[in-house]
Amino acid sequence: MKLYRKRKVKLHSEGTGFLIGVFILFFFTDIYLYYALNSKIAFYIVLPITLILFGLVLNFFRSPLRRFPSDPEGKVIASADGTIVAIEQVYEPEYLQQDCIMVSIFMSIFNVHANWYPVDGIVKYVRHHEGRFMAAYLPKSSVENERSTVVIRTMDKHDILVRQVAGAVAKRIVTYPKEGEECYIDDHMGFIKFGSRVDVYIPLGSEILVKMDEKVTGNQTILAHLPQA
Repeated sequence: MKLYRKRKVKLHSEGTGFLIGVFILFFFTDIYLYYALNSKIAFYIVLPITLILFGLVLNFFRSPLRRFPSDPEGKVIASADGTIVAIEQVYEPEYLQQDCIMVSIFMSIFNVHANWYPVDGIVKYVRHHEGRFMAAYLPKSSVENERSTVVIRTMDKHDILVRQVAGAVAKRIVTYPKEGEECYIDDHMGFIKFGSRVDVYIPLGSEILVKMDEKVTGNQTILAHLPQA
């Protein structure tokens, strides 16, 4: 039985250093305008702009504590907040080497950018690939952009592949799991900074429960019911 840690996370750890740097930059910019240049007009114009920008960065790095509300067995859960931009049958050549149903979630800069595991299981495969930085909503971004691939084997022996894809703005993908580790849907799988996409490859025969352009919530929305073993 899994024991949950008691914690209350408001800000994702991936954003700490970046936020400190942005705060220092904005703070000294405002101080410089007010005292060094003695330009109160510029100060009162720039101050609200820096406050708004800092608020947007804070919003980007928020990390809500979530727990899936029911039994996850036999279900594939959304790995990220965002919008469904693809539901299609594709051939997955990297690890699965078979046809699957790919469900893609596009994250805008306004979405939470933490990524959750879509199923409970054992991590079988983790790889990071260098690549381009095209817009993440483009179909070929899944195979040409910088990306990280994680494969999880469920208790029913289904292999679920999750691919974190960088976008035109996203320049850093963080992937936490190691091969051989147990993983649980309530834990973070990783983080992608500033706009990105997550593709989940689901076995054929699964019942897909989401639709194109649907808004989904990471760790909460059920993407599919897996076929019975």
